[in-house]
Amino acid sequence: MQLRSHRARSLRGAALALVAALSLSVASPPAQADDTDPLAQLLSPSLEDPIISLLAALPTPYRPYTGPICVTGDPQCIVDVIAEMQDRLAPLAASCSHDSIFALAYLRVTQNVKAAADNGYFSDRGWLTQIDAVFAQKYFDTMDAWNAGNTAVVPHAWRIALTASHDRTMSGLGDFMLNMNAHINNDFPYVLEQVGLTAADGSTHKPDHNAYNDRLDSLYHPVFDEEAARFDPKFNKVDAGPVDELVVSTIMRGWREMVWRHAEALAATRGIPVLRKIVQKEIEEYAATQAQLIKLVPIFLASASPDRDAWCATHHG
Repeated sequence: MQLRSHRARSLRGAALALVAALSLSVASPPAQADDTDPLAQLLSPSLEDPIISLLAALPTPYRPYTGPICVTGDPQCIVDVIAEMQDRLAPLAASCSHDSIFALAYLRVTQNVKAAADNGYFSDRGWLTQIDAVFAQKYFDTMDAWNAGNTAVVPHAWRIALTASHDRTMSGLGDFMLNMNAHINNDFPYVLEQVGLTAADGSTHKPDHNAYNDRLDSLYHPVFDEEAARFDPKFNKVDAGPVDELVVSTIMRGWREMVWRHAEALAATRGIPVLRKIVQKEIEEYAATQAQLIKLVPIFLASASPDRDAWCATHHG
């Protein structure tokens, strides 16, 4: 009971942190954040990353990955994932589907993962490759189930995100945040647990997990610009100065840290069905709560991008 109470407090704290971060983003004055801005300094990765690195991984026994996807960790797995993402994006972009926002962002992230792996950025390339392939397959499976009308198997956070895309109730940035939340907070813990948190030599994979935070930082600006050029001209026009990207960076770091902790909880309750169901419920509720909070932020609503569909009709590329 004490462990569950502690985890519940952690989830509530994370939810409040998201509200605070989003509120800061909305309230920040246009173009007034710089290297001397106290808020920019507070959200700086140079302060956050050392703290995250001190949050050590909990001891987790090594369990070899036995899944059917990317069994050997061959680099070709990511090549194949990218090809499928490109095939899936093309018709979405051509029709100006609001699902194209995340499809494009995910493609660019995956291409970045491949480039990082090719350049020796990760200490365990095989593990990272398997993570990437299994993670992407969960997204493909979710989209296939949703498009087939099999919504009963679609997780709550994903239903919120995909309903918003279908009903066109969010801005491009809002769709991005809802989809990122669903895929990261709902899906990623299961992927990490399945592929494994610990290497065969007993070392934790958390440093490789943390290392990708910096790579994500480098993607926000070019990806946001491409989304704006093709799908929603307001995507990169929040106009809150450099703090915009810092807020997104802070949110993603918080989410990714929570993902690791949820994956540890799943690993710890493997073979204990009663406790595992509790953890699974917490993961689902956490992701759904984040989605509901995102829907409360004015800059994420459709009214923030009134010309979005008209722009896409002539600029989707």
